Amino acid sequence: MQPSATASSSPYDERLTAPRSWWLIAALIGLSGGLIALPLGTLPLLGGLIVAGALAAIGVSSYGSARIRVVAGSLVAGDARIPVSALGEPEVLDAEEARAWRTYKADPRAFMVLRGYVPTAVRIEVTDPADPTPYVYLSTRDPQALVAALEKARQA
Repeated sequence: MQPSATASSSPYDERLTAPRSWWLIAALIGLSGGLIALPLGTLPLLGGLIVAGALAAIGVSSYGSARIRVVAGSLVAGDARIPVSALGEPEVLDAEEARAWRTYKADPRAFMVLRGYVPTAVRIEVTDPADPTPYVYLSTRDPQALVAALEKARQA
């Protein structure tokens, strides 16, 4: 799902959905659960298929449910809601720079909503002196749109 820009509700709203290949893997995990129970009979085979498949699908769905939104003068990322006034200038990170910031350049105090399957990101300094968080790192498929939404919210 691509980020959506709607004038009425939210200037930026993105869900970091899991790739399609992960759903195939979840289906294969369900099949594996059924095959493991196959020696016990047909009913355990169906039970193993359903239970393993459901658990794998729940895992993929929950991991891919992270959202990033800019709404009502705040950046909402995962569980965090940060007023735009407490943020510095956003920095668009290409794939190489994003990988560097989520590995060897990363600060353990930073707030990160990262997904390894999303190559690009945005890094935003936290300017609130009372907050020990140095920056916010957000994986995003459209970093320019996120930066534009943050700038628009800052000006409002």
